[in-house]
Amino acid sequence: MTILYFLVQLMGATMLLLYAVRMVRTGIERAFGASFRRVVTTAGSPVSSAATGLVLAVVLQSSAAVGLLVAGFFGTGTLAFPAGLAVVLGADLGSALLIQILSFKLEWLVPFLLALGGGFFIKSDGRKLKQAGRIILGVAFILISLRFLRETMDPIRDSAFLPSIAGYLERDFVTAFIVGAVLAWVMHSSVAVILMCVTLVAIDAIPVAAGVSLVLGANLGSAIIPVWLTRNMGPVARRVPVANFVIRGSGAIVALLVVNRLPVLPYLAWMGEQQTLINAHLAFNALLLLTLPFCRLLERPVQSFLPAADVQQEDLPQLHRSVLDEASLKSPSLALANLKREVLRMAQIVEGMAAPIMDFFGTYEKNQANAITARDTIVNDGLDGIRRFVADFPADAATKQEKKRARELTEYAIALETVGDLVVKLILPLAEEKSQKGIQFSKAGHQELTDIHERMMANMTLASNVLISDDLESARLLLEEKSEMTRLERSSRKKHLKRLTEGTQTSFDSSDIHLEVVRALREINSHIASVSYPILYRGGQLLETRLIETMSESDQD
Repeated sequence: MTILYFLVQLMGATMLLLYAVRMVRTGIERAFGASFRRVVTTAGSPVSSAATGLVLAVVLQSSAAVGLLVAGFFGTGTLAFPAGLAVVLGADLGSALLIQILSFKLEWLVPFLLALGGGFFIKSDGRKLKQAGRIILGVAFILISLRFLRETMDPIRDSAFLPSIAGYLERDFVTAFIVGAVLAWVMHSSVAVILMCVTLVAIDAIPVAAGVSLVLGANLGSAIIPVWLTRNMGPVARRVPVANFVIRGSGAIVALLVVNRLPVLPYLAWMGEQQTLINAHLAFNALLLLTLPFCRLLERPVQSFLPAADVQQEDLPQLHRSVLDEASLKSPSLALANLKREVLRMAQIVEGMAAPIMDFFGTYEKNQANAITARDTIVNDGLDGIRRFVADFPADAATKQEKKRARELTEYAIALETVGDLVVKLILPLAEEKSQKGIQFSKAGHQELTDIHERMMANMTLASNVLISDDLESARLLLEEKSEMTRLERSSRKKHLKRLTEGTQTSFDSSDIHLEVVRALREINSHIASVSYPILYRGGQLLETRLIETMSESDQD
């Protein structure tokens, strides 16, 4: 019974720790996630790229999350291999610094963090303040979970069970190494595993030598996580995670042999035994940065190991082909699933059309503009196909809810077609006009447009997820993002008018184009967010006063 009670307490403390880490990361992503692409892809030298990764890992509380971001950007060609690998190596050190920060005795802050974070999260209507509250609460929960973990281990610290295991791990460092790697992979968080190890060493539950082996194993497991999570991506996108695995994994094995065969630990054993683990973790990831000058040399071997997939010419326009299948009309449920696939295809094409529009306001490329215009024709054809498909929908065999769902998907397809028209018929002509007249945006004005565009693209991805999952919480978040976009438009308009009153010449020249682009981006976002309305209606969420007010304010603007 004692063992069962111990296991339940241990699982509870561990789950709270994992949830808290995820809570902080979610808050950061929701508040600032739209800017991550710009931050990662604008890094220059390997040192600045590594510094960018370090900061992102501390912010996101996960080097694996940074690895996934880099894999996505490298897969689309927006990030070079050496820069991407440098960002990931910097993120490894960033996660180590995060552990150092969280290992300080900060329990006296818990009541203050709970009060402040809870106040922001519950009482604030502002999006960033609400997410700040989520982040602060997450930090408080991390500190609470670590205290729970210490309290859980205290009763069995002097039992015969724990010392026997600890002694075995100390003698067999290879097993300790493997256990650390497996724990990090299973928990998908090396931060949580290493914090647990630090806590166990601090209360003398396991010896320092075993703790260091577990930490080095957790580093190997942390390198495996992005490789596993990118397994369904293309071969190109997986190159950076695999290269990081080669460097970090081989480094962890070498470090394991060094610390267990040579008298290295005494040089790291200052400020207590638990600090020894953190020092070893920091030293290991700092030493990995010595490979930065050689990142480019890994590109060719990894490229040979993961060659780009051969794509035949006739397979290139696969996304441009309709997936509607008339045979599915025999069954209403299959017809709805087929219809949703076609709407998702339209959403992906429209997202590809909208992604590069800010590039046109830097350098207008006529050929690229024509290619985007051609995609709009494909979107229009997709909508025509959906209309015909819905007209043939088996109304006699379908339920009332299935008919309603078919109408909702058609309405969203119309919204997507409108988005394509806004890109081709409004935004691209504005970019061409700016190029022909030699108009320049002010630095502040261009940054405002970039921020709004990044937020819109993040919402497009979220809208596609909502379309597939029908998730109520994601739909609610998307509607809140619509209100946030309206606020950003107002803020940009006010700042622009202030620049006009201050006599900024570039703002005078670009005034009409700036205001039109802001309005167009907000309108695109509104159409994209419309996918959330039916889901919120079905969930009864639109009966809540705040959301009704949010919708009415957004629609009035």
